[in-house]
Parts: sequence; C-alpha cells; structure tokens
Amino acid sequence: MSSFEIYGGKKLKGELTVQGAKNEALQVLCAPLLTSEKVTISNIPDIVDVNKLIDLLQIMGVKIEKVERGTYVFQAKDIDLAYLETEDFKKRAGSLRGSIMIVGPLLARFGKGFIPKPGGDKIGRRRLDTHFEGFALLGAKFNYDAGEHFYSIEAKKLKGTYIHLDEASVTGTANVIMAAVLAEGTTTFYNAACEPYIQQLCKMLNSMGAKISGISSNLLTIEGVKELGGCYHRILPDMIEIGSFIGLAAMTQSEITIKDVSWENLGVIPNTFRRLGIKLERRGDDIYIPAQESYEIDTFIDGSILTIYDAPWPGFTPDLLSIILVVATQAKGSVLIHQKMFESRLFFTDKLIDMGAQIILCDPHRATVIGLGRQHNLRGIQMTSPDIRAGVSLLIAALSAEGKSVIHNIEQIDRGYQDIDIRLRNLGADIRRVN
Repeated sequence: MSSFEIYGGKKLKGELTVQGAKNEALQVLCAPLLTSEKVTISNIPDIVDVNKLIDLLQIMGVKIEKVERGTYVFQAKDIDLAYLETEDFKKRAGSLRGSIMIVGPLLARFGKGFIPKPGGDKIGRRRLDTHFEGFALLGAKFNYDAGEHFYSIEAKKLKGTYIHLDEASVTGTANVIMAAVLAEGTTTFYNAACEPYIQQLCKMLNSMGAKISGISSNLLTIEGVKELGGCYHRILPDMIEIGSFIGLAAMTQSEITIKDVSWENLGVIPNTFRRLGIKLERRGDDIYIPAQESYEIDTFIDGSILTIYDAPWPGFTPDLLSIILVVATQAKGSVLIHQKMFESRLFFTDKLIDMGAQIILCDPHRATVIGLGRQHNLRGIQMTSPDIRAGVSLLIAALSAEGKSVIHNIEQIDRGYQDIDIRLRNLGADIRRVN
C-alpha cells in the first residue's frame, strides 16, 4: 500500500495539462466490441481504472496495439465468449465498476453478455436496474445468480422500441445506446443522459456508421444498422480534473493556468466556482486562475445561504461536490452542499473536521460549511482516502494545510488521476509517494 506525504502551505505556480476524461474513456473503450474493424482512440488517461479495462478487453480477445502513451488501436475480431463465464473473468470484471460497459456491445453483436457485480467506489448504492431494464425493452432476457452475484443477458435479436428510463443514468444510457445501434428498427430513447461523454460516444458511434439523432438532448432517436466499421476518436479533457485544479488553485492561493480545457463542454462548472468567489478567466481554450488571498461565497438574491447541489447534465456534476466542499472551508461565508445522488459521499468530512474545518454534516446527503475565511489554516493530519473524488479533495486540503499530512490508500486517487504527484511537484508542491 502506498501513501502520500505532503508538507502544505506552499503557494504553487505554473501550467497544468488536463488528462483525458476517465468517465468517457470507460464508455468509448467498449465501443470497439461492436465491430470487427480497427478503432483508434487517443487521449486515453493512463490511470488504474482505465488500464484495468484495457487489460480485460485484451484477455477477452481484443487485439490492442499501443501507438504511444494515450493512443491505442483496438480490433475486436475474435472475442472469446467462453472466457466470460470463467472465474478469472468474474474476478477481473468484479474489481472494476466500468466493466458494466461491455454488456451492451456484447449483447448487440453476439446476442449475450455477462458481468459480475462490479466493484469501484464505496460511495453508496449504485444500482444496475437502469441498464437491464433498457436491455429488456429491446427484447433481451435477464438472469441474475444471487449466490454468485453474476448477471447474464441474452437475446436472439434486439428490436428497436420506445424507451423511457426511470433515471437519466450516464452509464445506463451509454450501455443502452450501444445495444440499440445494432437493433432491428428504430429506438426512441427518452430521459437519456446527455452529458458531454454521452455526446462523445454518440458522435463516435455515428462515425462508425450508426444513425443516432438528437445528440446533446435527452431524446435520442436511434435507427438500427446491420454493422459498424472502424473509426478514429479523441477523448475530451477530464472536466472533473479541471474542477479539481480550480479548487487547488483557490485553496493554495496559487496562480495556475489549466491548458486546453474544451471550455464549451464545461457547462456550469466555471460559474459554480465563481459563486464561491473564485476568480477565473477564459484565455482561448485555457483557464487562468490568479492567486487570491481570499474569496467570498455568494448568497441567493434574498440573502439566504447559498445551496450547491448535483443534478443531471446540464446541471452540476456530482463528482465535483467534494471539491466544492473542501474549497468552501477557507472561503468567507457559508454554503449548504447537497449531494443528492450518493448517500455515502460526504462521509469524508470527518477528516476535514479533524483538520480544523467547520462543517456540520446534516445527514448523509447534506453538509453545511462555515468558511474560515483563512483566519485559521487547516492543519496537517494522517488520513485515508475512501474514494477517488474524496481522495483528491483531501489531497487539496493537505496541500493548503500547515504542517505534514499523510494520506493512505492513495490507490483510490490513482484510479482517477494520472501522475498527480509528479504534476503537482512541477508546480512547486512538496509531495512524495512512499510505501
């Protein structure tokens, strides 16, 4: 097990280049399963979760050629379907939340798919009902072995239909889209998630020969085609990492430029940080954050306390609420953080309280932060990273705190952030990785 040792309180300065989007990568890396032709994908982040999925695809029979760091060629010409029922597959796929994304493409192309109960973050209940309800509406039959925690789904032929899912699940939407592109007839898909990652997947599939219209809306029309071909696809920069770096700059009073952010795909993220009083400006396709001694949280028009909450796109992404909460601890003013989607994601606040932050955890979904306005700095402590986003939030807190902090279980951070310690040292941070 590795840990980070951090000596905080240093102002940082420099430029950061954003990695490819983790959440998009876990979707588009499974799209090559829909064709026997070559698919080239670039800007793939070199992180644990993505590398696990690449390894899994290779063991399944996908031929993979690494062109350079971040760029791979995939060809799913000979898939070993028998492997999907082995204990090795159950172990590997069960350790990765993103493994659920192979089911839709396998079902569409081969008529069956298998997956164990996926692992990943311990941030609350993350049900898979949406995925399998969509598959069932397309004509698939679902089976679940409760003893083995193993899911299987089969269909002789998928047929287009009207789908209105009960939640706008991003991964559920992606999986159903990949199943529907090879279905017979037309699928009308309402209450579809429309995050930039879903838009990217749809554009990629269309470049492979799919016929998807309504992209960027929550109403998609998918005309099934008989087969798909190869393509080239480039993954967007990671909006969660961009938000993390904005929060890092604010907390450490640092002057940082974030390069090539694909501003048009950031939605409300910049303005949400501005509501905390953080100054940032767009310079071409970069974000420049000046060093700020202080920042003050906005209020609603009637003067009542600001509430920041997550919502499906184009609302604020739940993956950045942990960052918002940490940044608010050193602001002037108060804010209510409402994490609607996951009931365990705010439990890391006990570590921030130990560091000196003033936070009231109202219930599993809500926390009130009373900003310290830099009158009292956070203090370094020993802590453990519970999940990816909480882990990097604690890392940001440690970089701003006085004294030494130690963060254990940093494998969680490595799951989502590429070379994070190296990039932070390049800005002047005092951080080292120890065993």
